[in-house]
Amino acid sequence: MSCQKAALELNTGSQPGPKSPERTEDVTAFEDYGTGLLENQLSVCDFVKIQKAFESPEPRKIICMSREDFTQKMTEIVGWGTKEEYGELFDKVDVAQDGFINWDKLTSFILLELYEQDERAKATVVPQWKDLEFLPVKHKDNIQKVIFLKSSSHYLTISKEGLLAIWGENLKLQETFPITSDATKLKHLWVTSLVSLENVNKIAVAFTSKEICFYDLLSKEEFACQYKLQGLKGTPICMDYWYDPLDANESILSFGDITGKVQAIAFTAALISLFERPASACEDGEGTMTINWAELLSGCHKCCHILEHKLHQGDWVRQVTYNASLDAIISSTTSNTNSVVLAWREKSKTHLNMTSFNIAQGIHAFDYHSRLNLIATAGINNKVCLWNPYVVSKPVGVLWGHSASVIAVQFFVERKQLFSFSKDKVLRLWDIQHQLSIQRIACSFPESQDFRCLFHFDEAHGRLFISFNNRLALLAIKSDASKRVKSHEKAVTCVLYNSILKQPSQCEEDTNEEPYDN
Repeated sequence: MSCQKAALELNTGSQPGPKSPERTEDVTAFEDYGTGLLENQLSVCDFVKIQKAFESPEPRKIICMSREDFTQKMTEIVGWGTKEEYGELFDKVDVAQDGFINWDKLTSFILLELYEQDERAKATVVPQWKDLEFLPVKHKDNIQKVIFLKSSSHYLTISKEGLLAIWGENLKLQETFPITSDATKLKHLWVTSLVSLENVNKIAVAFTSKEICFYDLLSKEEFACQYKLQGLKGTPICMDYWYDPLDANESILSFGDITGKVQAIAFTAALISLFERPASACEDGEGTMTINWAELLSGCHKCCHILEHKLHQGDWVRQVTYNASLDAIISSTTSNTNSVVLAWREKSKTHLNMTSFNIAQGIHAFDYHSRLNLIATAGINNKVCLWNPYVVSKPVGVLWGHSASVIAVQFFVERKQLFSFSKDKVLRLWDIQHQLSIQRIACSFPESQDFRCLFHFDEAHGRLFISFNNRLALLAIKSDASKRVKSHEKAVTCVLYNSILKQPSQCEEDTNEEPYDN
């Protein structure tokens, strides 16, 4: 938290006691947390007085105070508050029970308190949404995936019939074209999934032909197919890709198929080449290198190795992801046995140890929050459950409120909140800490009992995408400009630094230059 923001959290007046903040209609109990505590009533002027009490006339000498000294001096210096209140403050600061505190300990405690208050405030903020908007898509069949390419600031959507659409960051449709030029082939296969390989500027597309094709985003030809992985035993229907931000050579492509098998390709030299060129590899007329899955299993490619398990025992794997903080591949099915499987990588990185959750009636989807260390599951039984990945016996929390099967969940990571979407087209936002529903939105989709839904929240842009078969809806969070700290009412046109006054001077539209001292 910045010093400026911390200062803004404190009362600026010199009078004792807390200032009464303006109340809004959406007041909650959390907003009033701790307003009666002494540390929340101290003003900036009070802290200046306290700081002077800790200052030593001798340079580099640290002043420490015992509990008795602190309570006595603070009541005299600050001029308000009881000895009991300052004693309670002393005890909170002296967590190690050393019997004394100094200025550094006190300020560290205050900053931590402000940080925790800020975190609590974030967790209870309800986003304000713009009106639901349907994007002008050209897809004829179910939309299978929405991704954002950070390198080019474009969105990609792909549908079951193989139509790939490119959108600008402003969500204007720029171009559409079939993912393969073989029109005859597209009549006999469907696209099942799409992932972005950001570290190597590629995308991977899975097909019902038991193939995964890798397309080069930097090729002169748009989305030229560079590798074609063939010979998979089951049709891959979900994929996920991760790479190490500290070493982009290390990456993992994981996927699940209709036979219940979870497989992953761990790349070790991704920036050089995803696959080696074995003797049996061949290229077609378009320069695509074909690789057989059996070759990867045999270890012919030294730049990658295979991880796999069959714990889902024939059930379709609906979702799969690799999480680096757990060093595990998480997968799920709609079965009530082994509903969620965590495949932990051993130290050798080539073998997996499995643990699983058995969830009544199974789940549609899951999401994992690494900072909270929680897995959220979208239950077919209308419940959203929160799980500790190391405790498989029962969930640590259950979120009640949906009246239909939950088909999607996704964490709002920064605010430590959770989105859930149910089959009756109701969107809920949950406060994870208190396990309460803080927002409910009924989405106006066409009436239909049988539909395919895709749910994707782009947190960086505050955009929530929900597909309904071949239609794509957008819910965008309104920018909260009212809470931003502003130094000027109008646009700032120039900033100059005055070396004599040691402060910046700023000009705004239609006004003379005015110095601003912050």
